[in-house]
Amino acid sequence: MVVRALLIANPKATTTSRRARDVLMRAFAGEVRLELAETQRRGHATELAEQAVGEGYDVIIALGGDGTVNEAVNGLLADGPSEDLPALAVVPSGSANVFARSLGLPNNALDAAGQVLEALRAGRHRTVGLGMAGTRYFTFCAGLGLDAEVVHAVEQLRSAGSRAYSTLYIRTALRQFFVLTDRRRPALTLEVPGKPPLGHIFLSIVSNTSPWTYAGPWPVDPSPRAAFATGLDLFGLRRLDLLSTLSVLPQIVPPFKRQPRGGHIVGLHDLPEFTLRSHRPIAFQVDGDYLGQREAVTFRSVPKAVRIVI
Repeated sequence: MVVRALLIANPKATTTSRRARDVLMRAFAGEVRLELAETQRRGHATELAEQAVGEGYDVIIALGGDGTVNEAVNGLLADGPSEDLPALAVVPSGSANVFARSLGLPNNALDAAGQVLEALRAGRHRTVGLGMAGTRYFTFCAGLGLDAEVVHAVEQLRSAGSRAYSTLYIRTALRQFFVLTDRRRPALTLEVPGKPPLGHIFLSIVSNTSPWTYAGPWPVDPSPRAAFATGLDLFGLRRLDLLSTLSVLPQIVPPFKRQPRGGHIVGLHDLPEFTLRSHRPIAFQVDGDYLGQREAVTFRSVPKAVRIVI
């Protein structure tokens, strides 16, 4: 039986990712029935992946950054997880590529394309769990508060023409922390079933795997025990003054690989479900995409949600 695969790619791709796209298209000529679909707008990858499910494709290949992968996952799982769904392959070509790197794929699109090709030929796949934030699936992280504010600010800068280097995120985070974010009035309350609510939280980072993100080649890891095979992990801060924040930073970057500790730190592991509420609208991001402001988000772990070609 001939394998049908749909390659979802961004037409505004980099030179490297265009080469990876061409490598994939040529390598499977006569071997796999590979078709190309190019995204035209935000959310289009979700539509294309959902359509691919309805048309009976065997594999969906997402060529892009974490945002493209997230959209493809949400289209793939539009009706929920099922063993009958197409498998997902990822060829990273974004600025961070956290999900792909967490899977062990090279951060170079051409190298990753070669590894995906080998896995497709061999029929190898791995089933991983995902997270849900409300009705939106996420692959590696979601957040409320400062990190989502930074994501929003970076998106605005990129729309104005800035390149998505790690230094852009760092500069934006510093400006957001010192000038713009509210560091006096914590907005968030954590509600875990069966436990008393925990308030006075300034920011929360929800992780489905480790690390949370990358600063260039360096992993940033506030929840080092997070994994695709467990529930969700939560990292939060109950103080956001300069000294308290500085005490956290050395604990979440290399060479450290342990759970951050401190009286102002909230660190929870392997949660199946919880809710974060805010007494005012607060910035919200999923897999590095800003999704507006929210006053409440319920998070759930979704075990064995998707098959990954790897």
